[in-house]
Amino acid sequence: MSDAFAATRFAADTLAAYQRWAPFYPPVAHNPLMRAEEKAMLEWWPATEGRRVLDLACGTGRYTKVLAAGQPAELVAVDFCEPMLAQVSGARRVRASMMHLPFDRDAFDIVICGLAIGHATDVGAWMNEVARVLAPGGTVLYSDFHPAAARAGLPRSFKDERNVVTVVPHRGYELEMQWEAVAAAGLAIESVREIRAGIELTETFAGSPEFYVHWHGLPLVLVVRASK
Repeated sequence: MSDAFAATRFAADTLAAYQRWAPFYPPVAHNPLMRAEEKAMLEWWPATEGRRVLDLACGTGRYTKVLAAGQPAELVAVDFCEPMLAQVSGARRVRASMMHLPFDRDAFDIVICGLAIGHATDVGAWMNEVARVLAPGGTVLYSDFHPAAARAGLPRSFKDERNVVTVVPHRGYELEMQWEAVAAAGLAIESVREIRAGIELTETFAGSPEFYVHWHGLPLVLVVRASK
C-alpha cells in the first residue's frame, strides 16, 4: 500500500467516523477527559479581542463559542465534516481539510485546534500549513490525545444510539516528531502540559477507581502553545 493511498484511506475512514458521530456530538466538553483538556487549554488561552482567529478542526464548535465571546475581529471555524460544521454558530464556517487550508499566508493572529492533530495525515505538513496561515507574532494553541495513551492501547471511540462502539482513526505522533515539526515550521514552543490519569485528571466516572489505579500517571492528553 502506497503512502498516498494509506493517507487517503485514513482521511476517508476518519471522516466516516465523524459523520456517524455528528448527531451525538454536543458542542461542549462532554466527558471527564475533555473537561480536563479544556481546563488546561483555557489556562493558556490567548487574548482574542480584535484579533483574527481560526478554530481549526472545530467539530460542533465548543471552542468556537469561547472564541466568539472574546470579541475577535474575525472568527473562522473550519472542519472537514459537514454534519459537525453545520452545528457551529457565531463564526464564518468553512468546510475544508486541515491539511489544505483555503486561506492566504498570514491570515490569522491566533489558531486554536482541540484534539485533532492525530487526524492529520502528516504532522509536519499539518504544522507547516498552520504556520503558513499564522501571522508573525501569532499564537497557536493545540491539544491532542497523548501518544503515550495510544501506545498503551487506549483508543478514541464513541457509542451510537444502538450502543455500538466505533473507534475513530487516530495517529499518535510522538513528542519528538511534534517538536521537530514545530521547529521546521518556524514556530517556537512556549508551553507544554500533560494531562495525566489520577493527577490532572481526577474526576470520578463509572469505573474510575479501577482506571486510576491501573493507569495512574499515564499521560492522556497533550496541550501545547507555540508562537511564530
